[in-house]
Amino acid sequence: MERIPAAAVRLEGLLGEALDANLAGRLSHFIVDERSPAIEIFAPERRAQNREGDWYGEHAGKWMVAAAKAAARSGDAQLLARLRRVADFLADSQEADGYLGTYAPERRFMRKQPPKPLSWDGAPSVRTWDIWTHAYLILGFLEIHRHFPEPRYLEAARRIGDLCARTLGEGGIDITELGNHHGMSATVLMDPATELYFATGERRYLDLATTVLEQADLHPELALLSRALAGVDAAEIATGKAYQLAWNLVGLAKLHRATGIAVYRDAVERLWRSIRDHHLSLGGGPWGGVAHRSREVFNPPGMFSPHGYVETCSTLAWIQLNRELLAISGDARYAEEVERSAYNDLLGAQAPNGEDWCYYVFPNGRRVHTTYWRCCKSSGAMALEELPAIAYARSGDDGIAVNLYGPGWAEIELGAAGRVRLEQATGYPFDGEVRLRIGLEREARFALRLRMPSWAEDATVRVDGDTASAVVEHGGYAVLDRVWRDGDTVTARFPMAPRSHRALNRNVQESRAPDGSPVRQEVLRHEYLGVTRGPLVYASGLIDGFKTEETLRLPAQPEATWLLATQDEQGGPLVELRLGYRSPLVLAPYYRAGGRVDGAWRLTWMSLAPEPKS
Repeated sequence: MERIPAAAVRLEGLLGEALDANLAGRLSHFIVDERSPAIEIFAPERRAQNREGDWYGEHAGKWMVAAAKAAARSGDAQLLARLRRVADFLADSQEADGYLGTYAPERRFMRKQPPKPLSWDGAPSVRTWDIWTHAYLILGFLEIHRHFPEPRYLEAARRIGDLCARTLGEGGIDITELGNHHGMSATVLMDPATELYFATGERRYLDLATTVLEQADLHPELALLSRALAGVDAAEIATGKAYQLAWNLVGLAKLHRATGIAVYRDAVERLWRSIRDHHLSLGGGPWGGVAHRSREVFNPPGMFSPHGYVETCSTLAWIQLNRELLAISGDARYAEEVERSAYNDLLGAQAPNGEDWCYYVFPNGRRVHTTYWRCCKSSGAMALEELPAIAYARSGDDGIAVNLYGPGWAEIELGAAGRVRLEQATGYPFDGEVRLRIGLEREARFALRLRMPSWAEDATVRVDGDTASAVVEHGGYAVLDRVWRDGDTVTARFPMAPRSHRALNRNVQESRAPDGSPVRQEVLRHEYLGVTRGPLVYASGLIDGFKTEETLRLPAQPEATWLLATQDEQGGPLVELRLGYRSPLVLAPYYRAGGRVDGAWRLTWMSLAPEPKS
């Protein structure tokens, strides 16, 4: 699938409100010029004295990526002026050798450091995020150049890439020595290196990305490609750090796109399945935080707790990974994962003002808006700006795919049809009816692909009121291949009955008896119930106004008799659990359950009463 320009898409409704808040909030206030704290740290006089800093330099590149996309889609002249001013300052601050980080000379990634005893998080001897910061700077410059071409921005990105190539080549430094989590915080360089190759066509940047992968695979604790191909679970790659691993997979997917090497795609898809099957919250975010020293690493497969964590940075990388696999494969399941993450854990982390974000979101827990320097505020803003370019795509031989549903429109240049305008009129994600009006310059035949959500049983598609002859492809799209005329209307109906989900926190002790026979005893068992309706997860605030937990005894009747869709007084969507022995439990969409304010509680998983022992 081929993405279309951000300026050609307008998302409205729930996602549109989030994007508008993002533009008016984070992107307009966090960085405005070279005196903004996140940019001031790059000033040569500050850089020369800095021996700390951690990840703080990442904000510049993240903001440039998100602001460039936002300026392109919105036409905001003030944002564009600020973007150019900041990019010019950074380009002017770049040193002769290409260095553009925040560290004093003795702490830079080009300086070989003494070895350090192995630690659980695989940190290098001098804690540095230098490669990490430069990776985001490359992406930032390239994103500005993509939308607002300027040779000096491309040149600044190239000079960083050349410095990295020299360091890993003649400099004799291994990439895994430059980042924690056994190098994963530095091997993310695969992504911007491959993007440099796409932007320039110059082989040396493809060679740089390949060098990074080779060095990553030779590191015993990481062994990224080899262990992925061997079927190792995502939690067992290096430290299992969700954000870094998913970003590494984004780079590996792009490297497949650049080279066509099949094993790269195979490795990515294996780990994608591991994450999707074992390491996502009900709201679609990569989660961890149970029985680990880090809150941000994947739990062992099969581990469940309603108090796990989703780091917003990890949600960004997961959306980007699905974006890449969607582009490579055209498979609807990747678009569905983007939608699930976006409507739940991503929107659940954003405050309505567009400036405040949660570092972590919890299925069951309190909402906490994070502090100024935290990474997730920039990651959330960046993730939102990914969505317009994923919503629609050119697909197949001169066709169009609709990947995300919600009110809005897109304009796509399409061969014989000329400019095609698609307008969605819908209450989605609260209502399952989507009306799609097609405007054409010229009558023409082409294939329109509508993603069919996996949760939508008995979905229907009609064209101008008549049941359509649509072929549902293996990839999960209903394909309408016909001659289209200006004003044709497609109506899709996706039934949205509330649906329950079960989760189990279980521990089975395994051993052997003296005679060698196996002994297995279940010593822990807690069952939980969660609820979705359509793409949305539903949750309550504090139960009865004060309780953080509730144990449910479910009726014996069919689910449809006690799990019911309803509305509040303003017509907002709700789900009721009518259990008979108490007043109904009322659930709202997770992103707004409990109120979108700092300190609000959200409870997604309800404990189930133990089954009577026979």
